[in-house]
Amino acid sequence: MFNKILIANRGEIACRIIKTAKSMGVLTVAIYSDADKNALHVQMADEAIYIGPSPSRESYLLGDNVIAAAIQTGAQAIHPGYGFLSENADFCRSCAKKNITFIGPPVAAIEAMGSKSAAKNIMEKANVPLVPGYHGDDQSSEIIKKAADDMGYPVLLKATAGGGGKGMRQVWSEQEFEEGLAAAKREAMSSFGDDTMLVEKYLTQPRHVEIQVFCDNHNNAVYLFERDCSVQRRHQKVIEEAPAFGMSEELRTQMGKSAIKSAQAIGYQGAGTVEFLLDVNGSFYFMEMNTRLQVEHPVTEMISGQDLVEWQLRVAAGEILPKTQKQLVLNGHAFEARIYAEDPDKDFLPATGKLTLLQTPIESKHVRIDTGVCQGDEVSVYYDPMIAKLIVWDESREKALKRLSKALSEYRINGVTTNIDFLYNLATSQPFMDEEIDTSFIEKNNELIFNNKKQILQNELPIAALYLILTMQHQAQKDALKSSDSNSPWHNANAWRLNEPYIHSFALAHNETEYNVEVEQKKYVSDVYYSLNVNGEQFNCQGSLNNDLLITTINGHRSTTTVSLINNSINLYRENGVFNFIYILPDCGQHDNEDGHGGLTAPMNGTMISVLVKTGDTVSKNQPLVIMEAMKMEHTIKAPSDGIINEIFFQAGDMVDGGAELLAFSEQISVNDEA
Repeated sequence: MFNKILIANRGEIACRIIKTAKSMGVLTVAIYSDADKNALHVQMADEAIYIGPSPSRESYLLGDNVIAAAIQTGAQAIHPGYGFLSENADFCRSCAKKNITFIGPPVAAIEAMGSKSAAKNIMEKANVPLVPGYHGDDQSSEIIKKAADDMGYPVLLKATAGGGGKGMRQVWSEQEFEEGLAAAKREAMSSFGDDTMLVEKYLTQPRHVEIQVFCDNHNNAVYLFERDCSVQRRHQKVIEEAPAFGMSEELRTQMGKSAIKSAQAIGYQGAGTVEFLLDVNGSFYFMEMNTRLQVEHPVTEMISGQDLVEWQLRVAAGEILPKTQKQLVLNGHAFEARIYAEDPDKDFLPATGKLTLLQTPIESKHVRIDTGVCQGDEVSVYYDPMIAKLIVWDESREKALKRLSKALSEYRINGVTTNIDFLYNLATSQPFMDEEIDTSFIEKNNELIFNNKKQILQNELPIAALYLILTMQHQAQKDALKSSDSNSPWHNANAWRLNEPYIHSFALAHNETEYNVEVEQKKYVSDVYYSLNVNGEQFNCQGSLNNDLLITTINGHRSTTTVSLINNSINLYRENGVFNFIYILPDCGQHDNEDGHGGLTAPMNGTMISVLVKTGDTVSKNQPLVIMEAMKMEHTIKAPSDGIINEIFFQAGDMVDGGAELLAFSEQISVNDEA
């Protein structure tokens, strides 16, 4: 076994690898950029080496610098994690030249699977089932389009060097093809430096099921069951689970054997994932093989009881696999939810900012959190905006799903917009609980998950109001303890007024509807209760608050709700989703966020990729104007209405700050509008 390894990565995966290495008595070396000098993975490692400026292309992607850091510190091996250099054959080759072990597959396997087109050719020869498609060398748009036309739409365009949904586009008609191909090639070149594409038939109701395989260099190979990763946005996974629901033992064995056949066809060693599309009729098709550890590997660890990073280190050190196929046992069910700094209501636009509040669920044998950040850290524009992975386990899918929703309701983050409420709504939605899932799940259930349908407020309004009152009272009690006159009426939060009823008046907004609330505190014998009037409707309430757990009795109906208050936003986590209320501060109305300067602004920090218009151009509503890249994603800024471009402030290649005015735009008002 190695004495010391270098981890050529950052964030949660670097921290994850360090934990296992330490448990095995292996010393660790971290690398870091300017943005990561105080990062958690740097603090956890035994040593850390500065690798360069914040942009990954100037630091984490510089293989020669990474190898130099390993030589400097005496590291015998390099673990690449995932992303960055993990599937870079040249880097793997360079490690071998310097007599440093690459903790991953051999060069030939990386090269074989590095091109989706080449991978499909290899799998075709190995009799692994494939989705119909074109993955040839002729990359002319005419040839690719002809293949798409011949297959029939919809089709899926994919960068052959791609991963993580980058360089991928669904094309639903012949008219959309040219624009989709151009966008996919542009994103592929930006992400991978290679815009070679393939096109394949797009199945309309597939599931994304992947098999975890492991091979050593003693001709042993096993599969550690499967994961269902069907729930995706922008072709990136959102919630993964293991095992896949509805899998018969026969189908599991068939897919497992096909996965091993795929790995053996390229002389594989180490951890790998073979991804399949599973059709509604039980047919499955090879998609690709990822020659690295997957983001979602923890769910496999939870159901198998195995540490996959430990397996990686042992195999890389020349040991045989720790378990045979017969010794591997599937136990229970696990989910992983990816906690991102992003805004689901704005097409999952990545967010940046400081984590001013970070409170996680309590970890146990049922709840695990893999993260690379602490409270006070910055989510920067330079890297993927994942904050953490929340993993839960229990004996069955139903029980594990309850664990997931409870843990999500207990996650508290402030300072950046996150997808936690979105994940909670998804996990508690009836179709997800009923296993009505395919890769279009989010699109099919958009209104339900995003609560675009008007939520029926039964007891939620009085619960939110009561929570607010109880919170005020608790704060008043704290203030009284610090006061020289703790009996002063000014320390009461019961709306005390001289010779008047104790009434609180305020407003709560839900889904852009404002509700006027009046709360009168009353007493019956020794019991305190509250009379609530919400837009004329009366409620009699009692409640007790313990941290973020609120127990209420509303008109005789007793219930328990997990509640969070961040700034003036109150979130109620109920079994039928998240209910969000905005507490409208006294004398402060809600103001429309109107853009009065007639310009279009950058949604976040990023790089200008392309300017599609010129000064003086007349444009139509929804016409693409500029394309920005931020956090490894393209964002197209479109015209909000018909209008004229007055001035352009940035050119391709420019760095742009979030909120900066990109161009001056004048709305074109028609004669009919003026009339």
